[in-house]
Amino acid sequence: MAHAHPHDHDHDHDHDHAHAAGHSHGPGHHHHHLPTDGMNRAFAIGVVLNSLFVLAEAVAGLWAGSLSLLADAGHNLSDVLALILAWGAATLAKRAPTGRRTYGLRKSTILASLANGVLLMVAVGAIVSESIRRLSAPAAVDTNIVMLTAGIGVLINTATAMLFFRGSHNDLNVRGAFLHMAGDAAVSVAVVIGAFVMARTGILWVDPALSLAIAAFILVATWGLLKESIDLTLDAAPKEIDVAAVRDWLAAQPGVVELHDLHIWAMSTTETALTVHLIRPDISDNDAFLHALCDGLLQRFNIGHATVQVETDAAHACRLAPAEVV
Repeated sequence: MAHAHPHDHDHDHDHDHAHAAGHSHGPGHHHHHLPTDGMNRAFAIGVVLNSLFVLAEAVAGLWAGSLSLLADAGHNLSDVLALILAWGAATLAKRAPTGRRTYGLRKSTILASLANGVLLMVAVGAIVSESIRRLSAPAAVDTNIVMLTAGIGVLINTATAMLFFRGSHNDLNVRGAFLHMAGDAAVSVAVVIGAFVMARTGILWVDPALSLAIAAFILVATWGLLKESIDLTLDAAPKEIDVAAVRDWLAAQPGVVELHDLHIWAMSTTETALTVHLIRPDISDNDAFLHALCDGLLQRFNIGHATVQVETDAAHACRLAPAEVV
């Protein structure tokens, strides 16, 4: 089989198959590109603020004799590590491709979001186990210190979550960081409410009961992130892409009589790639067709990295044509 770049297709009219690769990065592509300097700044602020708070919370927890504050400090520490992980992945993803790593390190953002999901599940386990232990053996604490410290935690975690809110809609890695911070803010709110109720009523089991409710909230929020991260790690199509709609759109393109070997996968948490074989007997307008096709994939489906193989002869079946062949 002969490989032809779209610009060279005229030389391959006589071949049974003409291969053509088309790439397009048209207007609008930058909206879904890798994290900007703004996201880098968000990660830097988030890491510094939360590291300082973890230290303050651990000291306050020991001072007040509050296991819930110490547990929250441990939970916040796991989130600082998660932020560093996500930040590192976002930075690695911007590195240029090398001889062997032809995609660069873009997929590290997916691995980081998977690790974030696992870390959150570990944090949930720690909160649940601590809450159950405290339900069976409630302990009195210095509620004023707990309320003040957890109140500061609410402010810091909410502010950090807001830094990531804008980027969380179209980047799974940033969404992981946002969920971590939002979860932390919710945990701190529960600690404040628990301490307030304990101070007013003397009922000590309120704090661990609220912690269990928060753990359930984090579990529900994390499950989707974890599932989607595993899917992307296994090269599944991103959930916002309707594969059947892409297939139908490609089949309806001018001159296309058949298509096969369609693959759609995530190159990173923000970039989607596609490869497909199209049978198109008339390739006289191949350049224009390929550029229009790639622009269409970008505008309609946000697929910015498309590689299209054009075949001209349906009678000579491509070995990748059968649906069960990958």
